[in-house]
Amino acid sequence: MKIMVAPSILSADFANLADEIASVSSADWLHIDVMDGVFVPNISIGIPVVASIRKATSMFLDVHLMITRPERYVAEFCRAGADLVVFHVEAAQPQDIFEAISIVKAEGKRVGLSVKPKTPASALAPYLGMLDVVLVMTVEPGFGGQRFMDDMLPKIRELRGVLDKVNPNCCIEVDGGIDPNTSRLVKDAGATVLVAGSAVFKMEDRAAAIESIRKS
Repeated sequence: MKIMVAPSILSADFANLADEIASVSSADWLHIDVMDGVFVPNISIGIPVVASIRKATSMFLDVHLMITRPERYVAEFCRAGADLVVFHVEAAQPQDIFEAISIVKAEGKRVGLSVKPKTPASALAPYLGMLDVVLVMTVEPGFGGQRFMDDMLPKIRELRGVLDKVNPNCCIEVDGGIDPNTSRLVKDAGATVLVAGSAVFKMEDRAAAIESIRKS
């Protein structure tokens, strides 16, 4: 599969967000973290900001919901302009996870599920055949700038092995501590979508930073 880079706007300058997004237009996707202060101990942005971002760019919008009971909101995020909606397997009961997946698909958008570092890959098993993306968190979700957890590499390998059997077109995305060094590790383990925040937005030449992560 093609290696794709998804800069995370959590590390961008929100006072100049349109310009910040334009500066990473060479990337494949734009990663948008939505946090509710309940599922994770931080609050970020919501539906109106996603809608505004949609008006400002034609980039593929990868919206990562770190919120409780995502089934309540996934349709609104789709309608706000998300191309992919990813939510957490830990955030709702199984029947509600199935409902949220179905809602996103009915809206004609791609759907993904994410797991926190302490959640085993097996928690995703009931849903793998329905997904476009599996997002493996390589830091504890909620804050940017954390150090990459290399003990997540076996989880990526395990998921890639299972997906190759049940849903080979499903991408594995990784989020947390990704830079030109750690990107090599996750790619070797089977990841193809790399979320990078500080490693892109803290660099002066962001196009070069994106290319370095993609090609490393």
